Amino acid sequence: MTTARDIMHGGAQCVRADQSLADAARMMRDMGVGALPICGADEKLSGIITDRDIVVRCIAEGKDPAMMKAMDLGGHLHCVRADDDMDVVLKKMEEHQIRRIPVIHEERLVGMISEADIAMGHREGNHLTDRQIVEFMDSVYMKR
Repeated sequence: MTTARDIMHGGAQCVRADQSLADAARMMRDMGVGALPICGADEKLSGIITDRDIVVRCIAEGKDPAMMKAMDLGGHLHCVRADDDMDVVLKKMEEHQIRRIPVIHEERLVGMISEADIAMGHREGNHLTDRQIVEFMDSVYMKR
């Protein structure tokens, strides 16, 4: 059984809920990522923010990314547990049409899974079938 832990990339870094969107954007740039989990003062996952959120919901609306906080755009959070089977992970990502999902263990962030991780896991033989990959891609990209 392939689990979220088998596919995820570990060491995901959080942006603090009280940090500015400008800080979040710089972190994304420096890490070469398009999304960051948001963690509260208790170090627990409390949201996720994407580069698109910053552009569409802040800059395009004429707001100042230096003044808005990460949690202002945190939105609804979907995550999976590290021991969840990949069927659970794929179903959640497909159902909510999301391309990145945080992975938690004992209420703490342990990694992230992106569509690239799913593709790499498939190539590396982590027991994802061609059908799973096609259904995922169809669901996330074709229904928009």
